[in-house]
Formats: sequence, structure tokens, C-alpha cells
Amino acid sequence: MKYYIIVNPISGRGLGERSIQQIESSLRENGLDFKLVRTERIWHAADLAEGAARDGYDVIVCASGDGTINESINGIMKARKDGHTKSAFTALSIGTGNDFSGGTGIPTNLNDSLKSLIANKRKKIDIGFVKGGDYPEGRYFGNGIGVGFDAAVGNEAIKVRWTRGLPAYLIGVVKTVFLYYNPAQVEIVLDNQETIKQVSLMISVMNGRRMGGGFQMAPESQPDDGFFDLCIAETASKGRILMLIPHFIRGTQMTQPEVKMRRAKKVSIKSLDTTFPAHADGEFICLSGSELTLELLPRELEIICA
Repeated sequence: MKYYIIVNPISGRGLGERSIQQIESSLRENGLDFKLVRTERIWHAADLAEGAARDGYDVIVCASGDGTINESINGIMKARKDGHTKSAFTALSIGTGNDFSGGTGIPTNLNDSLKSLIANKRKKIDIGFVKGGDYPEGRYFGNGIGVGFDAAVGNEAIKVRWTRGLPAYLIGVVKTVFLYYNPAQVEIVLDNQETIKQVSLMISVMNGRRMGGGFQMAPESQPDDGFFDLCIAETASKGRILMLIPHFIRGTQMTQPEVKMRRAKKVSIKSLDTTFPAHADGEFICLSGSELTLELLPRELEIICA
């Protein structure tokens, strides 16, 4: 088999570049036939992954954080639309959050994700597709969409340079609570069957389970069950938001009165007043959006996992 390894050298505060020697050594020791390339710009991973899929590589591997993984998935899915369906996908976990890995069964550290790659255990997972914001033509995602508060938190977390993972996002939470928030009144339509209208603190539409390196937005989600799992939170006071945070870390937020949990295959989110920020797998799809439509594509991508 032929492996195509995409490394984002600046992922994980530079851990990507520092990990290349270990990655190459491990793959050589196990006799894998591979090509390793570094990303050089935004959206480069999408171009590389698409090219690798069209060239018939058996496995495309992304050594990076969630944003570059998202780009790679978009490249692979673009090639798949044209009939290039041979390539499987996996990640080597060296990012800040590693949420895609955490939700799909890929180990969340480099050593174990290398072992998983070599073991070559596979399964097919669902993929999401979102239209709206800065992507009216659409963008694929593997882990989840965040609308409102958690998108704003991510914007603050990336500014934290001295730590990564959950601690960076917790700092982002505190900053966001006190610097932001004018939540939008939204209309959420689920499978054209249920409509929810409320002033929403945040809306998470999950294929995976977690965001922000440890916030369990959908603790019961399965990435291959044919449904999105939604976590929809009404607006709350600043003090109440801080009280809710431990529940999101433990995955017990469904016990709180502000939170609704739902499942759906198709979702539309429309603002009825002010705009909202939103992200896909941690990458912004808009800072001032007004409408998103989401669709789940069942068992669309084969991955290598533990």
C-alpha cells in the first residue's frame, strides 16, 4: 500500500515539525511505502489530499490539528465526488484539540495514533456538509459545527500562545464570557419536523463527541450512526454560563434546564435578528453569519482507527 502523509509543521505550537523525524522513523521501521509533505499555506492540505486521492494513494494521513484535518477531508471528498474513492483516511494526533480523533476512535496522542495507523483497523464514518456564511457553495466537516458562544471561544483560544488543548479553551471561555456576547435569536429546524425558536447561547451540531480539546458536547454521539447529535443551549447570565462549563466538560449538560439535546439528519439554523459566528471543526465558516444548512452523508469516508 502507498501512504501519503500531510504534516502541518506549525500544528500544536510547532509540534508538527518536531514530530516529523519520529513519524518517518516509525513508518520506515514498519516497512510502509510513504511520501511525506509539509503544508505551506491555508487550504494547502485540501489541495494535497485531493491530489493524493486522484493519484490513487491507498491511505491519506494528516499529522496536524483539527483545522488541517478538516482541510484534508474537504480535499478527499472533492476527489470522491469525481469517482476517486480508493483512499482511506486517518490522523496522527499532534494538534491543540485533537477533537476529530477523540470522536472517531483515533488515538489522541502521536505514539498511539502511529500504532493505530500501522495496525490498519478500519471503519466507515459519516461526514457532514454545511452551506452558508463564507461558504455558500458548502464545506465538509468530520467532527462538528459550532454556532455562537463556542465559536467565539475558539476565536479567543487561538490567541493563547503559551498553552494548548483544554486549558487554552478554558481561558477562551473566561475571556468570551466577559468580552462577548450578544447572542442571536435563532430558528432551528430539524429534519423539517421540529422547529425551535429561542435566543441561543450556542448550538453544536456534532458528528463526533467533543470540541475544544475536552468539552463533551455530544457524549453519546457515534460517528457512524447516520445522525447528527445536537446540543442547543439557551442564553444565560455570565455567572450561569460559568456554572454550566463543568457540565460541558463532564458531558452532563443535558441535566440542565437551558440545554436541549436532539438528533437529526438535516438541520437549518437561521438568525431572526443579529448575526452569529460559526466554525466547522474549529475553522471559521463565518464571523457574522445569518443562515446555515447542514446535511449528514452516512458512512461516506473510510478511516483507520484504534
